[in-house]
Amino acid sequence: MTFKTIPMSDLYEMIDKISPTEVVLDVRTPQEYAEGHIKGSLNLPHDQIGGRLDQLKSYKLIYIHCRSGARATAAAQTLTNAGFNNIVCITGSGMADWIECGLPVERNT
Repeated sequence: MTFKTIPMSDLYEMIDKISPTEVVLDVRTPQEYAEGHIKGSLNLPHDQIGGRLDQLKSYKLIYIHCRSGARATAAAQTLTNAGFNNIVCITGSGMADWIECGLPVERNT
């Protein structure tokens, strides 16, 4: 692995400081995303990352998360293999922990 890793609690502490040139990338399924996601996050399922590299190149920093860390790690590895060096991966935790802690989520209705 050649990307930075942080726990979900660190993402929460910095969420209000994320600039428009950065993105929180939620790599869960669209159904999981609709059931609850971080405000302003971009949903791109982990198995579709390879087809969206051009879109992701526009961000200076990409924070990647999923439900518990496995899909985020896979997506981060895909991006790293494609030459990205601006990845921060939330590992060992994810939206399951975010929701369990009662942190704010948006839902698609």
